[in-house]
Amino acid sequence: MKNLFPKDFIWGAATAAYQIEGAVKEGGRGESIWDRFSHIPGKTFNGDTGDIACNHYHLFKEDIKLMKEIGLKSYRFSISWPRIFPEGKGEPNPEGIAFYRELINCLIENGIEPAITLYHWDLPQKLQDVGGWANREVTDYFAQYATYVFKEFGSLVPIWITLNEPWVVSFVGNSEGRHAPGITDYSTALQVSYNLLLAHGKAVRAYRELGYKGKIGVTLNMNPSYAASDSSEDIEAASRFNMSHNRWFADPILKGSFPKELLSWYSGKVVLPVIKNEDLKIISEPIDFLGINNYFSSFIKNNPAAWPLQFSAVTTGKNKTEMGWEINPEGIHDLLVYLHKEYAGIDIIITENGAAFNDMPNLEGKVEDENRLTYLCSYLHQINLAIQEGVNLKGYYAWSLFDNYEWAYGYAKRFGMIYVDYATQKRTIKKSGYWYKDVINNNGF
Repeated sequence: MKNLFPKDFIWGAATAAYQIEGAVKEGGRGESIWDRFSHIPGKTFNGDTGDIACNHYHLFKEDIKLMKEIGLKSYRFSISWPRIFPEGKGEPNPEGIAFYRELINCLIENGIEPAITLYHWDLPQKLQDVGGWANREVTDYFAQYATYVFKEFGSLVPIWITLNEPWVVSFVGNSEGRHAPGITDYSTALQVSYNLLLAHGKAVRAYRELGYKGKIGVTLNMNPSYAASDSSEDIEAASRFNMSHNRWFADPILKGSFPKELLSWYSGKVVLPVIKNEDLKIISEPIDFLGINNYFSSFIKNNPAAWPLQFSAVTTGKNKTEMGWEINPEGIHDLLVYLHKEYAGIDIIITENGAAFNDMPNLEGKVEDENRLTYLCSYLHQINLAIQEGVNLKGYYAWSLFDNYEWAYGYAKRFGMIYVDYATQKRTIKKSGYWYKDVINNNGF
């Protein structure tokens, strides 16, 4: 075997609450911004919603059997904030806590370590009604929610992630408006990004104060950035992409400061959040690992018409996934090496990596997803190279365990290693899932 991994390497797969649970009006759960957004005509493909999704709320025991069959060492899932606090604050919902307690205990009984994401995009709608993440008060409500969950499950769960992809929450949800809550204002998105960072720091601080022995970090969606040409304009544009997409979140958390060149660039173009030193101290509370989600690379050219950052992404002719994302496995290697150098050798966990393809069962009922298998194999090879070069990579979570509700794309895109027939809820492990089982068994391939 050419690609052997460190002996304590974490092999896992990931999901998110709104994408798989369903049961949106059961068990005392409150409304989330995605419940509201997905029911607005025209916001999602086919008007699809997460009302039922994979019905994991009712089928989680069956699902954990499949996880065990694949041999997962760890399962990354998110807790639905409105299932715990239906109004985002106030009195907790005992039925919500009972569901996650049963899920966690079932995982542990089956030898699978739970890894919990506290926030994967499903803000309680009641908090959006008072301004959502643009309202600084919501950072305190998040800290209260996090503290409550830590007290319930801190002794059972070894890996915690505060936020999933704050860049997407901020800019896709509040500037582009393609995701909930559907706001289109760049300055609002910047304020949201600042408050998300603050909420993250408050949750980390709460975890430390409670004295649990597990590890806590954050998940950022990060893309390696390459200039589309050798021109100085494109090189500077690629640097702006890196600052606005990657460093805007990683620098405050890991260095205690925002990128100065980007603050200068924004000056006069947008309303910047008021950056306070005492906030930066909270935001930069030490974390145990950096989680990264990576699916593709970004090739960037200068574009004066693209306000406010004046860059745009270009395609380079590589093969694409069903999402239209170019497949560039070398990119994840370059990203890992860059992060290792930039952030003092911090421990890294790949919390998501995978590909959407148009999978269909064949006449025998099998799903022969060779394209996904090839994608995963090529990315894991590059990840292994990065480890050999000294990157402190501790684990890998494939996205996703199941085909599921892919946000604004509805049910049109399939990322899973397990095929889901949404009409019957029948699950079928795909060829990639069996290949991944062998990788885990052999700790390499």
